[in-house]
Amino acid sequence: MNFLAHLFLSENNTNIMIGNFIADHIKGNQFSHFDEEIQQGILLHREIDTFTDAHPIVRKSKRRLHKRYGHYGGVIIDIFYDYFLAKNWIQYSEIPLALFTSAIYKLFQNKSSELPVKSQNFINYMIEYNILYNYQFKNGIAKVLNGMNQRTKGKSQMNLAIEDLELLQSELEDDFTLFFRDLQAFTKTKLKEIKSK
Repeated sequence: MNFLAHLFLSENNTNIMIGNFIADHIKGNQFSHFDEEIQQGILLHREIDTFTDAHPIVRKSKRRLHKRYGHYGGVIIDIFYDYFLAKNWIQYSEIPLALFTSAIYKLFQNKSSELPVKSQNFINYMIEYNILYNYQFKNGIAKVLNGMNQRTKGKSQMNLAIEDLELLQSELEDDFTLFFRDLQAFTKTKLKEIKSK
């Protein structure tokens, strides 16, 4: 899953959110210096990623994409799933998306100096372009895909994936709805396990 889903699945616990957000910028087990709940967020992020990658519905979604993306297909599906979460946000949260995302930005700005440099850089980019809020719009997704393609120097061809979203929106949205139900149940159980250790 991508950033919005990871943050949403953190049960509105700010430290879990921070850990869940910075996890991709942490190598191995080099996180013992963080607050215990931030560590739990890092572990939760990794569990979510493992569950997602192995899930048959997610694999089906990847197979729907054009073959030109190769191993970048998983990244594209993560972004598309965040689009469906943002687009249908009212079905999942009582907190409006605008309020949720602005609270996230404020939290990360306040904690930025304590986070890995890569996380700090991404926070600035995320806030400047209001990435989390704009996930609900296709032009917001197109900007993210274009940015990812530039980062891979054109190898990923991810800028073309907006075409797949246009063509396959109904099928992919059905995939997301079914998968996210499973993911929410998994996350709730897994977070309890992590906290009990």
